[in-house]
Amino acid sequence: MQNILIVMADQLSALALGCYQNAVVKSPHIDRLAREGVTFNAAYSSSPLCTPARYAFMTGQNVSACGGYDNASYLPSTMPTFAHYLRLMGYRTCLSGKMHFVGPDQLHGFEDRVTTDIYPADFGWIPDWTNPDERIDLWYHNMSSVKQAGVAAITNQLAYDDEVGAQALRVLYDHARAEDERPLCLVASFIHPHDPYATRQKYWDLYQGIDIPLPSVARPSKQDAHNARLEKVIALDAVDNSEQDIVNARRAYYGNVSYIDEWVGRLRSTLDECGMGDNTTIIFTSDHGDMLGEFGLWYKMSFREWSNRIPMIVHQPKRFQARQVEVPVAQVDVLPTLVDIAAEAPGTEKPLPIDPLHGRSLVPLCDGDSSGDPGSCISEYLAEGTGAPMLMIRRGQYKYISCSTDPEQLFDLEQDPDELENLQDHERLENFRREAADYWDAADLRETVIRDQQRRRAVHAALRIGRYQGWDFNPARDASSEYTRSHMDLTRFDIVSRFPRPPAFKPKWK
Repeated sequence: MQNILIVMADQLSALALGCYQNAVVKSPHIDRLAREGVTFNAAYSSSPLCTPARYAFMTGQNVSACGGYDNASYLPSTMPTFAHYLRLMGYRTCLSGKMHFVGPDQLHGFEDRVTTDIYPADFGWIPDWTNPDERIDLWYHNMSSVKQAGVAAITNQLAYDDEVGAQALRVLYDHARAEDERPLCLVASFIHPHDPYATRQKYWDLYQGIDIPLPSVARPSKQDAHNARLEKVIALDAVDNSEQDIVNARRAYYGNVSYIDEWVGRLRSTLDECGMGDNTTIIFTSDHGDMLGEFGLWYKMSFREWSNRIPMIVHQPKRFQARQVEVPVAQVDVLPTLVDIAAEAPGTEKPLPIDPLHGRSLVPLCDGDSSGDPGSCISEYLAEGTGAPMLMIRRGQYKYISCSTDPEQLFDLEQDPDELENLQDHERLENFRREAADYWDAADLRETVIRDQQRRRAVHAALRIGRYQGWDFNPARDASSEYTRSHMDLTRFDIVSRFPRPPAFKPKWK
């Protein structure tokens, strides 16, 4: 059976990678994956915010169905994820890094988890759709990341990702030398290049003397309705951003892309070193992108390309020929893809879906067959920055955006990649409008989201009274069996903890 390595970056826009035609960023290891693998050129976040995107990625369900509305939403322990399915198919599943699970279940099908999360597991970050224009300063983004962009020897995020990467390498080494014969599915999930835009000197220096372009689209004098709300959400006008501030932030972001790229290279080298390179499928992706100053905006929460378009690379050269796929896909497609890849092993039974899946397997597209594919994907947004459900439909070259509080939008991405012209009178608009109306009852869903927000807010308030019991994950370690101990057979332990195994030791006496 194929081992599976999923490398997930955070807030990495596809448009910030060399393999997606960014001529400035230095991402040689990711670019190599793309050259050797299947690159999806129209992959989208299923919801451009951390927790919702990751719930869609894990469950194969859109966030309106699995309840992953915002960064304080939780998954029930009965909600199946790809970790559950792969365990049913004989895999050992392990998570190193961020998944932003909220609630007391911090595993959701993973057999092992080797780091804590960088973000809180409680209900502290709940938006309020009854007052959508209010800024919650305690946890909303602001412009400090842009104004303070530059070099740092260490940050909260760098300390975290150093651990995520080191632990992921350790998992690969442990798997190679283990006596457990099950295949491995490892998710290595990094926080970078997520803001703050602070990078180490070596990555900052990679871009010394290189012209870092300003955003392709400057902040317009009049924003559309959703962009205008996002300006308030990120407190854009609380500071004055100079062109140098913008360049510094983009340079540090690119530096952190190169930092993640370096980890991709180290993970691949370790796979090869452990003899796992030829029988490991690698998937590289992100949860969402970053506006990086386009339209004057930063961070995510938008269906615009820089925020919502993500890398999606499937690498298994002995199975899939290198190719580029233009068909729109989304994170909900990962779960059925993993199940199909695992099911290709002889004698492996493919489990039936426990819940309805909204994604489709990408294996046919990886094989170059798009004949039965729907040729479209959707993205939903149900968190801060809006007060009503938002829906994006990407089909062919068109992107349609619907929200009851905003004028609808239709962009032709082939003719207008910067999304400057809203095709308000296009002949396709009515079909998209009907599809959006059939997709959900937006008014009913809004009331469902508000009730859920209110329920979680009440529970959170109660749990903050008296002794606080956090849900944050504490990795378990058993130091009594990690290294040499007196209860062990020293020679055998030294042999089984080594990879490759040394020649057999045959003493003259026993």
